[in-house]
Amino acid sequence: MSPTRQDAWSQDEDLLLAEVVLRHIREGGTQLQAFEEVGKQLTRTSAACGFRWNSYVRKQYKSGIELAKKQRKELKKQDASIEEINQNEPVSVENIQASPNQEQGTKVTFPAVIHFLEGLQKQAEASSGFEEERKKSTEKIKELEKKTYYLAAENERLSKNLKAIEEDYRSLIEIMERARKMVVLQDEDRQQKVKFQMDKNGNLERVEK
Repeated sequence: MSPTRQDAWSQDEDLLLAEVVLRHIREGGTQLQAFEEVGKQLTRTSAACGFRWNSYVRKQYKSGIELAKKQRKELKKQDASIEEINQNEPVSVENIQASPNQEQGTKVTFPAVIHFLEGLQKQAEASSGFEEERKKSTEKIKELEKKTYYLAAENERLSKNLKAIEEDYRSLIEIMERARKMVVLQDEDRQQKVKFQMDKNGNLERVEK
Protein backbone atom coordinates (compact mmCIF):
# COMPACT_ATOMS: atom_id res chain seq x y z
CA MET A 1 0.00 0.00 0.00
CA SER A 2 1.41 3.40 -1.01
CA PRO A 3 2.15 5.86 1.81
CA THR A 4 -0.20 8.83 2.12
CA ARG A 5 1.22 11.97 0.55
CA GLN A 6 1.60 15.13 2.60
CA ASP A 7 3.51 17.32 0.14
CA ALA A 8 2.25 20.60 -1.33
CA TRP A 9 -0.57 20.59 -3.89
CA SER A 10 0.25 21.35 -7.52
CA GLN A 11 -1.91 23.31 -9.96
CA ASP A 12 -2.79 20.11 -11.88
CA GLU A 13 -3.94 18.43 -8.65
CA ASP A 14 -6.10 21.43 -7.78
CA LEU A 15 -7.62 21.26 -11.27
CA LEU A 16 -8.34 17.52 -10.91
CA LEU A 17 -9.94 18.11 -7.51
CA ALA A 18 -12.15 20.86 -8.95
CA GLU A 19 -13.20 18.75 -11.97
CA VAL A 20 -14.18 15.73 -9.86
CA VAL A 21 -16.08 17.75 -7.23
CA LEU A 22 -17.95 19.75 -9.88
CA ARG A 23 -18.82 16.52 -11.72
CA HIS A 24 -20.27 15.01 -8.53
CA ILE A 25 -22.26 18.20 -7.89
CA ARG A 26 -23.58 18.13 -11.45
CA GLU A 27 -24.51 14.42 -11.33
CA GLY A 28 -26.12 14.59 -7.89
CA GLY A 29 -23.30 12.96 -5.94
CA THR A 30 -21.78 14.11 -2.65
CA GLN A 31 -18.57 16.02 -2.06
CA LEU A 32 -17.37 13.23 0.26
CA GLN A 33 -17.55 10.77 -2.65
CA ALA A 34 -15.58 13.24 -4.77
CA PHE A 35 -12.89 13.62 -2.07
CA GLU A 36 -12.54 9.84 -1.81
CA GLU A 37 -12.22 9.50 -5.60
CA VAL A 38 -9.56 12.20 -5.82
CA GLY A 39 -7.76 10.79 -2.78
CA LYS A 40 -7.37 7.40 -4.47
CA GLN A 41 -5.99 9.02 -7.65
CA LEU A 42 -3.53 11.29 -5.84
CA THR A 43 -2.65 8.95 -2.94
CA ARG A 44 -3.99 11.47 -0.46
CA THR A 45 -6.61 11.08 2.29
CA SER A 46 -10.17 12.19 1.63
CA ALA A 47 -9.81 14.53 4.62
CA ALA A 48 -6.81 16.22 2.98
CA CYS A 49 -8.77 16.60 -0.26
CA GLY A 50 -11.72 18.05 1.64
CA PHE A 51 -9.51 20.50 3.50
CA ARG A 52 -7.82 21.60 0.26
CA TRP A 53 -11.20 22.11 -1.42
CA ASN A 54 -12.76 24.12 1.39
CA SER A 55 -9.68 26.18 2.24
CA TYR A 56 -8.51 27.13 -1.27
CA VAL A 57 -9.91 25.50 -4.42
CA ARG A 58 -13.61 26.18 -3.75
CA LYS A 59 -12.91 29.93 -3.63
CA GLN A 60 -11.45 29.77 -7.15
CA TYR A 61 -14.51 28.03 -8.64
CA LYS A 62 -17.52 29.96 -7.30
CA SER A 63 -19.03 30.48 -10.76
CA GLY A 64 -18.28 26.85 -11.71
CA ILE A 65 -20.14 25.59 -8.64
CA GLU A 66 -23.22 27.65 -9.54
CA LEU A 67 -23.10 26.32 -13.10
CA ALA A 68 -22.83 22.70 -11.88
CA LYS A 69 -25.86 23.17 -9.61
CA LYS A 70 -27.93 24.54 -12.52
CA GLN A 71 -26.90 21.58 -14.70
CA ARG A 72 -27.92 19.18 -11.91
CA LYS A 73 -31.41 20.70 -11.92
CA GLU A 74 -31.62 20.41 -15.71
CA LEU A 75 -30.56 16.75 -15.61
CA LYS A 76 -33.25 15.99 -13.03
CA LYS A 77 -35.86 17.61 -15.27
CA GLN A 78 -34.67 15.55 -18.28
CA ASP A 79 -34.72 12.29 -16.31
CA ALA A 80 -38.24 13.06 -15.09
CA SER A 81 -39.40 13.76 -18.66
CA ILE A 82 -37.89 10.52 -20.00
CA GLU A 83 -39.46 8.49 -17.19
CA GLU A 84 -42.84 10.06 -17.91
CA ILE A 85 -42.57 9.23 -21.61
CA ASN A 86 -41.66 5.61 -20.85
CA GLN A 87 -44.62 5.27 -18.52
CA ASN A 88 -47.03 6.72 -21.07
CA GLU A 89 -45.82 4.54 -23.96
CA PRO A 90 -45.53 0.91 -22.80
CA VAL A 91 -44.58 -1.66 -25.42
CA SER A 92 -46.99 -4.57 -25.64
CA VAL A 93 -48.43 -6.98 -28.13
CA GLU A 94 -51.57 -4.84 -28.23
CA ASN A 95 -49.59 -2.29 -30.24
CA ILE A 96 -49.44 -4.77 -33.14
CA GLN A 97 -51.52 -3.39 -35.94
CA ALA A 98 -53.65 -5.77 -37.92
CA SER A 99 -53.44 -5.79 -41.70
CA PRO A 100 -56.05 -3.80 -43.67
CA ASN A 101 -57.88 -7.00 -44.58
CA GLN A 102 -58.36 -7.95 -40.91
CA GLU A 103 -61.43 -6.96 -39.03
CA GLN A 104 -61.33 -5.78 -35.44
CA GLY A 105 -61.71 -8.61 -32.96
CA THR A 106 -59.99 -11.20 -35.20
CA LYS A 107 -56.89 -13.09 -34.15
CA VAL A 108 -53.44 -11.61 -34.77
CA THR A 109 -51.88 -13.15 -37.87
CA PHE A 110 -48.27 -14.18 -38.35
CA PRO A 111 -47.60 -11.52 -41.07
CA ALA A 112 -48.87 -8.85 -38.66
CA VAL A 113 -46.43 -10.06 -36.00
CA ILE A 114 -43.58 -10.02 -38.55
CA HIS A 115 -44.56 -6.49 -39.61
CA PHE A 116 -44.61 -5.37 -35.99
CA LEU A 117 -41.19 -6.92 -35.24
CA GLU A 118 -39.69 -5.29 -38.34
CA GLY A 119 -41.00 -1.97 -37.11
CA LEU A 120 -39.43 -2.59 -33.70
CA GLN A 121 -36.12 -3.43 -35.36
CA LYS A 122 -36.15 -0.16 -37.30
CA GLN A 123 -36.95 1.73 -34.13
CA ALA A 124 -34.11 -0.04 -32.31
CA GLU A 125 -31.65 0.82 -35.09
CA ALA A 126 -32.76 4.45 -35.03
CA SER A 127 -32.49 4.51 -31.23
CA SER A 128 -29.00 3.00 -31.42
CA GLY A 129 -27.87 5.77 -33.75
CA PHE A 130 -29.49 8.34 -31.52
CA GLU A 131 -27.78 6.85 -28.45
CA GLU A 132 -24.39 7.04 -30.17
CA GLU A 133 -24.97 10.69 -31.07
CA ARG A 134 -26.11 11.37 -27.52
CA LYS A 135 -22.91 9.86 -26.11
CA LYS A 136 -20.77 11.98 -28.43
CA SER A 137 -22.71 15.09 -27.48
CA THR A 138 -22.39 14.27 -23.79
CA GLU A 139 -18.61 13.82 -24.10
CA LYS A 140 -18.33 17.09 -25.99
CA ILE A 141 -20.42 18.86 -23.34
CA LYS A 142 -18.16 17.51 -20.59
CA GLU A 143 -15.07 18.79 -22.40
CA LEU A 144 -16.66 22.19 -22.83
CA GLU A 145 -17.66 22.20 -19.17
CA LYS A 146 -14.07 21.53 -18.14
CA LYS A 147 -12.94 24.46 -20.28
CA THR A 148 -15.70 26.60 -18.79
CA TYR A 149 -14.64 25.74 -15.23
CA TYR A 150 -11.00 26.45 -16.06
CA LEU A 151 -11.84 29.76 -17.76
CA ALA A 152 -14.06 30.78 -14.85
CA ALA A 153 -11.23 30.15 -12.39
CA GLU A 154 -8.76 31.94 -14.67
CA ASN A 155 -11.15 34.89 -14.94
CA GLU A 156 -11.43 35.15 -11.16
CA ARG A 157 -7.63 34.95 -10.81
CA LEU A 158 -7.10 37.66 -13.44
CA SER A 159 -9.73 39.86 -11.79
CA LYS A 160 -7.84 39.64 -8.50
CA ASN A 161 -4.57 40.44 -10.27
CA LEU A 162 -6.21 43.41 -12.00
CA LYS A 163 -7.41 44.79 -8.67
CA ALA A 164 -3.90 44.43 -7.23
CA ILE A 165 -2.42 46.23 -10.26
CA GLU A 166 -4.97 49.02 -9.95
CA GLU A 167 -4.08 49.46 -6.27
CA ASP A 168 -0.37 49.54 -7.11
CA TYR A 169 -1.06 52.09 -9.85
CA ARG A 170 -2.99 54.36 -7.48
CA SER A 171 -0.17 54.11 -4.92
CA LEU A 172 2.36 55.02 -7.62
CA ILE A 173 0.31 58.04 -8.67
CA GLU A 174 0.12 59.20 -5.04
CA ILE A 175 3.89 58.85 -4.66
CA MET A 176 4.51 60.80 -7.88
CA GLU A 177 2.10 63.52 -6.77
CA ARG A 178 3.86 63.86 -3.40
CA ALA A 179 7.24 64.00 -5.17
CA ARG A 180 5.96 66.71 -7.54
CA LYS A 181 4.72 68.81 -4.63
CA MET A 182 8.07 68.42 -2.87
CA VAL A 183 9.93 69.63 -5.98
CA VAL A 184 7.59 72.65 -6.30
CA LEU A 185 8.10 73.56 -2.65
CA GLN A 186 11.86 73.23 -3.00
CA ASP A 187 11.85 75.49 -6.07
CA GLU A 188 9.76 78.10 -4.26
CA ASP A 189 12.06 77.94 -1.24
CA ARG A 190 15.13 78.29 -3.46
CA GLN A 191 13.64 81.32 -5.20
CA GLN A 192 12.97 82.97 -1.85
CA LYS A 193 16.62 82.54 -0.83
CA VAL A 194 17.94 84.33 -3.93
CA LYS A 195 18.49 88.14 -4.04
CA PHE A 196 20.22 90.47 -6.45
CA GLN A 197 22.64 93.35 -5.78
CA MET A 198 24.45 95.79 -8.00
CA ASP A 199 28.24 95.54 -8.33
CA LYS A 200 30.71 98.39 -8.77
CA ASN A 201 30.22 98.37 -12.53
CA GLY A 202 26.45 98.72 -12.24
CA ASN A 203 25.63 95.07 -13.14
CA LEU A 204 23.13 92.94 -11.20
CA GLU A 205 24.46 89.79 -9.63
CA ARG A 206 22.55 87.02 -7.75
CA VAL A 207 23.44 86.59 -4.11
CA GLU A 208 22.38 83.51 -2.10
CA LYS A 209 20.88 84.34 1.32
